Amino acid sequence: MKVNVRKLRENATLPAYGSEFAAGADLYAAERTEIPAGETRFLHTGIAIELPAGTVGLIYARSGMACKQDLAPANKVGVIDCDYRGEIVVALHNHGREARTVAAGDRIAQLVVAPYYVAEFEEAETLSDTVRGAGGFGSTGK
Repeated sequence: MKVNVRKLRENATLPAYGSEFAAGADLYAAERTEIPAGETRFLHTGIAIELPAGTVGLIYARSGMACKQDLAPANKVGVIDCDYRGEIVVALHNHGREARTVAAGDRIAQLVVAPYYVAEFEEAETLSDTVRGAGGFGSTGK
């Protein structure tokens, strides 16, 4: 699948896969940003993308950054709709106890492009029965 990417800044880096079978393509910071402990900062990537119709861009944390540097997307998973043409901006939260600095060119998140369904929601008087029923949080085990 081809995805058009527009550089909005000269120093921007196009998304890139780290290995042959990587599901997520790395997104890169376009500028240096300091993120104080316990705070969130918006990191610009300097790119805009044109996702094919019927796909969505999902922005996830990079495991090394989250586990070793305490930095992960503030909204857990970012959603880029296929009709969005603005700059991709990643809200990174510092879960640690000390400030972290992200340099221009650092990998800050990963982008997974996936298909999606558009549901047609219909009001119903009843729903089908299941073994689980209305059991909520923790109802299927420990």
